Amino acid sequence: MQKAIIYAGSILLSCAAVAQKLTPGINLAYIDSSVSPRNDIYKFANGKWLKTQQIPASDASWGSFNEIYERNVINLKKLLEEVSKNTAAAPGSNAQKLRDFYLLAIDSSRADKEGIKPITPELAMIDAIKSKEDLLRVSASLNKKSISGMVGFYVYTDFKNSNVNMTYLGQTGLGLPDKDFYFEPPYEAIKNEYREHIVRMFECLGNTPDVAKANADIVMNIETELAKNSQNAVEQRDVQKQYNPYTKAELQKQTPNIAWDAYFSSVGIATPENLVINQPKFYEGLNTLMNSISVNDWKVFLKWKLISEAAPYLSDNFVKESFKFNGTVLSGKKQMKPRYKRAQAATDAALGEALGQLYVAKYFNADAKKRVNTMVDNLIAAYRERINTRDWMSPETKKQAQQKLDKIIRKLGFPDKWIDYTPLTIGKNSYWENQANANMFQYKRMLDKIGKPVDRMEWGMTPPTVNAYYNPTSNEIAFPAGIMQVPFFDPHADDAFNYGCMGAIIGHELTHGFDDQGSQFDADGNLKMWWTEADYKNFTDKTKLIIDQFNQYIAIDTLHVNGELNQGENIADLGGLTMSYYAYKKSLNGKKSPVMAGFTGEQRFFLAWAQGWKTLMRDAYLKQMVATNPHAPGNFRAFAPLTNMTEFYDAFGVKEGDGMWKPADKRVNIW
Repeated sequence: MQKAIIYAGSILLSCAAVAQKLTPGINLAYIDSSVSPRNDIYKFANGKWLKTQQIPASDASWGSFNEIYERNVINLKKLLEEVSKNTAAAPGSNAQKLRDFYLLAIDSSRADKEGIKPITPELAMIDAIKSKEDLLRVSASLNKKSISGMVGFYVYTDFKNSNVNMTYLGQTGLGLPDKDFYFEPPYEAIKNEYREHIVRMFECLGNTPDVAKANADIVMNIETELAKNSQNAVEQRDVQKQYNPYTKAELQKQTPNIAWDAYFSSVGIATPENLVINQPKFYEGLNTLMNSISVNDWKVFLKWKLISEAAPYLSDNFVKESFKFNGTVLSGKKQMKPRYKRAQAATDAALGEALGQLYVAKYFNADAKKRVNTMVDNLIAAYRERINTRDWMSPETKKQAQQKLDKIIRKLGFPDKWIDYTPLTIGKNSYWENQANANMFQYKRMLDKIGKPVDRMEWGMTPPTVNAYYNPTSNEIAFPAGIMQVPFFDPHADDAFNYGCMGAIIGHELTHGFDDQGSQFDADGNLKMWWTEADYKNFTDKTKLIIDQFNQYIAIDTLHVNGELNQGENIADLGGLTMSYYAYKKSLNGKKSPVMAGFTGEQRFFLAWAQGWKTLMRDAYLKQMVATNPHAPGNFRAFAPLTNMTEFYDAFGVKEGDGMWKPADKRVNIW
């Protein structure tokens, strides 16, 4: 349920007093003056960029996030090259672990020589399965290495009691991006490609073509059966329906064919006395499948999960075949990223806070953290004022909303307390072994949370990450150091730019506390109705309007944007942009905004937002995004919120008949 959009930076100087010392922030070279901003602000702001840019062959899309990511790649490469030369690193130190993980990750020759040797212990475990109990035990052992199977067990904050951790069971086992890919006609070609991909992967494992085809049929049959009782992306947005408490006795009665004691003993814990099942129908279906599918077929399924998820850490034939489907078929990428970039990403995923410590020490500007913190203050202040002006909310609900703002936890840059990697063993045996050890380390950290209070200071992203999030169960916003950079935050630009981009991102994350999902969690992060019945109806009536607005947009060919799937992000975009606009206006202290590069501050505010969402996407990636991603494509995010804002109309003189015009009674106004 994490949300992504970022904000960072604030230059809270008096614009009028220091305008001559600051830049406009917006990139004038991107502007296409042949297009009127009143007809299409996105093409006006980005037209020349759109005409001259190309998506790199190794990417599925290209835009502002990618620009920062590539800048971070350069910085991380320098850090990891320094680490890799540190022969004096003490055994067991973070430096030794980063060094050895990265050196094996970039060593393709070593991986090719080893072939399937690194995964022979897991293959032997699967081959030794004789019974359903063995099946569950081995599945649990694989789960600890982040290899999925038929059981999706995890530990997370209890939705109904946010101070404690709860054990959960969620749906799992699908290799395609969503349930709909198994059944809906538009995805038939991808499903067929997936079947052929499975065949080729089993051939990489050493199967003959006939055996590989037979195994692919088994895998497709099992995944299709699992998919029948799974939920698609839209269905999973209903958080109320994801919280279904079960006692141990109820679980065993409901699913007698699943050897839960065998599974959990292999996990390393006793079968929990209380659990929450996100999708009960999935486990009801699994209960039937445990008998209707043979143990031997389940073994084939587990081997598939093993080779599918271990492939990026094995020999070149596995790596290339994995990319051919996951990179090219699903996302349209033309070629893999260089080995060092893939190794950096894997190192960040495995040892993110160890690497993050080095990153923030060398590349993070502490002033940015202070400025972002001030900007958060201003955005919260703007939110308070806006809440009080909502005529569709009662005083009682407004009071609860203000309390939620009071209790928001803010995390900026990096954690105050770093993860202790002492228990993690990173050696020189194989890339896969190191990755599996890192996965087991994180799994053990998860298990250790059982029975303990929730650590609200734990981060959900690593410091170099170019992203941000809101977590409703802790009522927190987090902005990693990696996102606090141009083109989202520029310390040399005036307030209009920084509020239009970074401020709107901060406002976006704050608004996630009041979107279709976040609105159902109270100030302490509990899934609890804090609205009056009438107020909540007013709210949901308004969210239907934004769903309808986005449903009308065509992303590609005849494929429409999924307004229901995107509603949380679209609510957050509109709310965040609105809050940031008024925070910017307040920063002017009643003075007229300065004109810079021929644009008023108000105009530059909206141009900054539009340029922040400049995006090019490959067709395959765009189609997958529309089907599975809770975010709308960037071009729609750039202009759609503005069509609802009178403030935008005023800034550019938009009138009836212009392309950006919407009648006043059709404009969505929530926050």
